[in-house]
Amino acid sequence: IFCSMLTFKLFQLGKLTTEEYNPAYFNFLLRAPAFIGAENPLEDWLPNKNWGLVLKLSDLEGFENFATNMEKDAPTRFKEWFNELAPEDAKLPLEWKRLDAYYFQKLLVIRCLRPDRMAMALANWIGGVLPSGREFLECDGSLSFYEVLYSSYEDSTNVTPIFFILSPGADPVKEVEALGRKTIQLQANSNYHNIAMGQGQDVVAMQKLEFGHKEGHWVMLQNIHLMPTWCLELEQRLDAFAAEGSHPNFRLFLSADPARGIPIGLLERSIKLTNEPPQGLLANLRRSFALFPKDDFEERDAKIKAILFGLCHFHSLMLERKKFGPLGFNVKYPFSSGDLRDSASVLYNYLEGSTSVKLPWEDLRYIFGDIMYGGHIVDNWDRKLCEVYLQYFMQDDLLDEQEMIPYADGKLSWKSPIPSSHDKYLEHIDTMPPESPLFFGMHPNAEIGFRTEQCKRIFETLQFMQPKDVTVHVEEDGGGGSSANRAEELCMEILDEIRDVRFATDDTARSLRDEDKGPYQFVFLQECDSMNGLASEMARGLGELQLGFKGELTMSEQMEQLAEALFEEKLPEWWVRLRFPST
Repeated sequence: IFCSMLTFKLFQLGKLTTEEYNPAYFNFLLRAPAFIGAENPLEDWLPNKNWGLVLKLSDLEGFENFATNMEKDAPTRFKEWFNELAPEDAKLPLEWKRLDAYYFQKLLVIRCLRPDRMAMALANWIGGVLPSGREFLECDGSLSFYEVLYSSYEDSTNVTPIFFILSPGADPVKEVEALGRKTIQLQANSNYHNIAMGQGQDVVAMQKLEFGHKEGHWVMLQNIHLMPTWCLELEQRLDAFAAEGSHPNFRLFLSADPARGIPIGLLERSIKLTNEPPQGLLANLRRSFALFPKDDFEERDAKIKAILFGLCHFHSLMLERKKFGPLGFNVKYPFSSGDLRDSASVLYNYLEGSTSVKLPWEDLRYIFGDIMYGGHIVDNWDRKLCEVYLQYFMQDDLLDEQEMIPYADGKLSWKSPIPSSHDKYLEHIDTMPPESPLFFGMHPNAEIGFRTEQCKRIFETLQFMQPKDVTVHVEEDGGGGSSANRAEELCMEILDEIRDVRFATDDTARSLRDEDKGPYQFVFLQECDSMNGLASEMARGLGELQLGFKGELTMSEQMEQLAEALFEEKLPEWWVRLRFPST
């Protein structure tokens, strides 16, 4: 999302030379407006919502013939493109193949027809138009959390705490202590103080802070979200330390779950880190493999290297499978890098002292599947899945180019490397094919649901981050006026439709005979009353907003929120509270 915001801003400023910025195109990409209720001539393969988006796209300059081409000129070829596993990489039919040279415009087509592929298409566009775009996208995905922490430590100062935002299964203490041993010869209770916050620990924490501030020690305060009131006192104390001048070696490390009680000032002054796994199978495999230092890896036996690679791949599958929701696991589990690290430690201890030529695969599968990862699993079917994965990966074939994509039936292939150096493994990881549900042993369509939801979240967030003031000219919306003009047009359209909507519930109730009154009649009258309340509130709010646009009323905060919702084609919250369930 950050890369998208950065690239869009540069695009708007004309800093990217690939295409000319068109406000109408950008507005369509963000909001994806659609015609409602239009007849769909391609309903045998194209959902009605997507056809409504196509009709709206045809209103844009340069896309006037798109709907006609789809419906009449080449429906079969468009269907073939629609059914592609990766349509963002395939050429569109007819003259629209030229959009490969204007990829931002192709994003509009993908937004209409295949929203489930928008995240990948957006990444392709950013990687292509942004200088060093791939490096921005991958960022620190190939670094271990220790390496990320070390980089952040170099940016920190004695007045800049490092704040760990905790995620399930994450424990940054080990990495902090490893960093301390390397940089300051860390010794617990000597030049390093670790306090787990809770009742009565605030006094201890303040004492250690005061001591560390003067002597240049490291202080780690864990779970400060448990004491939100004390956090305000902590912020004030840090202000005093900054004014007084702390010892140059003083460092403060904080950790907390996401919580509203953390003071904004404390967050703003801190370097914020989280140990959540990156998105994507490739990024997870890189991060997992980076957990093992190169020097240590090179010293290991060839068999251990091969098993470690298989274990990293298995770990990445277990992490990424959660994104499929109920299709992935019946229960969400807090798998973390700690499970992989502990599994590797057991592997070292188990094999390095063994003189047996034959690898104890059954024992390893039991340790990994029933103890390390299985210790999290409570559902029998999820446990069965874990066992099947390990049965597939943990076998002799892993030592000699085993197929790493289970049960793909030749549709996709990626083999394990022959045991070699650390660098060779990294090179092999970079050859991984584009991510597909086939990696997980699933049908290619398994990702449509979560990918579509991912697209929705991305653009809702990007839209939320746009300028909110619609009472002034913000940007051209491509429709011949400002955002305020667009909101005013919608206000008038809706007001004209609902101004006279009223149900005569009192007259209807009086006209019913006693023998005609029953549950259905009462529910009907209640629904009519609800509709009357909603229509009355809509007419009142839109009427006031119309007067506000004319300058006859001062724009209140609620009126501005209503105008903003109209421009973004969203329902205002107070309308949603009054509405009745509807399709």
